[in-house]
Amino acid sequence: MNTIKTLLFNQFKIFSLLSISIALSIVLLMVRMKLTHSFFYLFLVWNLFLAIIPFAITTYLVNTPKLKKIGFVIGFSVWLLFSPNAPYIITDLLHLKVSSNHLLWLDVLVVSSFALNGLLLFSLSLLDMETLLNQYLKRKAIIFFMISILFLNGFGVYLGRFLRYNSWEILQHPSNLFNDIFDIILRPNQHLEAWLFTFLFGVFLSIGFWVFKALHKP
Repeated sequence: MNTIKTLLFNQFKIFSLLSISIALSIVLLMVRMKLTHSFFYLFLVWNLFLAIIPFAITTYLVNTPKLKKIGFVIGFSVWLLFSPNAPYIITDLLHLKVSSNHLLWLDVLVVSSFALNGLLLFSLSLLDMETLLNQYLKRKAIIFFMISILFLNGFGVYLGRFLRYNSWEILQHPSNLFNDIFDIILRPNQHLEAWLFTFLFGVFLSIGFWVFKALHKP
């Protein structure tokens, strides 16, 4: 209970700004539903909820006093599994191709606002994870880990968007998931799009995080 109180006190500003940003996304979605009488983009709320999970994990871990190594390893594993859900929302921009022309501008605002929140949650979560890694690894190892995490997220987004895997598939259908992963790794010539997407999306996330980190410094 004390950890939660400390967490809320230390992160009050971030929580407040995120709440305002998320509220704006919800309002934009409600306006869109009112004008179009369509619930098509309601799935964005679920996607945003999934994006909050990795942020919640790292926020809790970074504010937990005397975090044991085994606790960190478990937390890191669960976090890594869910972390692609945050930048994944960017790919929801693909749904704009089915939008009505006369309200395309509103659809752009709706999806972009949710995607922006996904990127903010991802960057804040990644910043917390870097702080946690500082307690266990040397600087060179941290740099390697961070780069690996960014590109793994790119690969995770590809699995979610194009192969339609969810984070919990590792528990429900692990054999199918790992078979597809190994197939992509072992036969790269037959999965050029997967490698290209992973690389470009990883670069996109890397530059975005580098800029966010630079701006975030006090």
